[in-house]
Amino acid sequence: MPRIVLLGLVFALMARTAETPRWQMQFFYDQSKSVLDIFDIQFPTSERGIAVGVIREGTKAKPVAVTTSDGGATWTQSALDESPVSLFFLNDSLGWLVTEKGIWQTNEAGRDWHKVGKTPSTALRVFFWDENHGVAACAKKTVAETFDGGKKWVAVKSAASPPGTPERSAYNWIAFANPNYGLIVGFNQPINRWGSIFPAWLDPEDALNRRELPHLGYTLSTTDGGKTWISSSQSILGHVTRVRLRSDGTGIGLVEHSDSFVYPSEVYKLDWKTGRNQNVYRDKRFAFTDVWLGHDGSAYVAAIEVQGKVRSIMPGKVVVFYSPDFKSMVPMKVDYRANAQQVIFGGNGASLWIATDTGMILKLK
Repeated sequence: MPRIVLLGLVFALMARTAETPRWQMQFFYDQSKSVLDIFDIQFPTSERGIAVGVIREGTKAKPVAVTTSDGGATWTQSALDESPVSLFFLNDSLGWLVTEKGIWQTNEAGRDWHKVGKTPSTALRVFFWDENHGVAACAKKTVAETFDGGKKWVAVKSAASPPGTPERSAYNWIAFANPNYGLIVGFNQPINRWGSIFPAWLDPEDALNRRELPHLGYTLSTTDGGKTWISSSQSILGHVTRVRLRSDGTGIGLVEHSDSFVYPSEVYKLDWKTGRNQNVYRDKRFAFTDVWLGHDGSAYVAAIEVQGKVRSIMPGKVVVFYSPDFKSMVPMKVDYRANAQQVIFGGNGASLWIATDTGMILKLK
């Protein structure tokens, strides 16, 4: 083969390798005596993004937000008045912050927040159709609705109808496929006779012997943009922690299990038009912590490589899988420094990000 042709093939291979999508570090809170635990990350646009969490140093916890307005090239850290729980943005400037004590609103893409109201029970997540109409998933088997941007909240009656005591029940996730169709999922966790007063890290052997028992999973659905809600419950193993829906009828769900279960977590493909679901991925080597749907029909799964038998107490290598068809799961290249116990997705149609409970934010490039 002529030398010039051989060199051309080499350069073509190098170019193709360089173009392979990978997760690259854009922000890292790298301090020797403290760590930034990121709870949620949102990117209303490809340029504007915000992550919220707490900086932990010993027993101290400092609520903070880190924001970018240039696609992650630079980040600004600012203090929050209350410990954050989750975020929701309607557009590039208007958003809501759920904290342990109430609901806050920003009109400046997270640069400034003002408190607007408090839900009947502690809120975990919110969703808004417009600047006034929104819904909140809350503790104590409560879903609340607002028509004034979050100043006043009223409980949705049908959310309380499934069986189970409110004290051990909660709605924890909201997912909408379009303005009309959406789901709010939750659970009831009865007192477990196999439980322990000690956390897993203090008594690992006991954690492995705690048998996971079935419990009730809740679903609250709407097909008319929240005008009416239909509630249902079913017996399940594990907790539904994530649901993502796409307007074409496709959905993806994540169920996480306790340390004693054979699989750390399982990924399901959903068809929200028919109500059918199918298990598509589970692996003893990985604890899945979040899922995401691409606009092109693809799916992404974020995971932690399991370290040891008691997987809930050991950080591991961050792994992200890509699936073009819900059949094959291909591992992607992730910055070698990315280690965590929890990793979450955030993004929009133009960009996709992950954040960790160890203060790292990575972008898919």
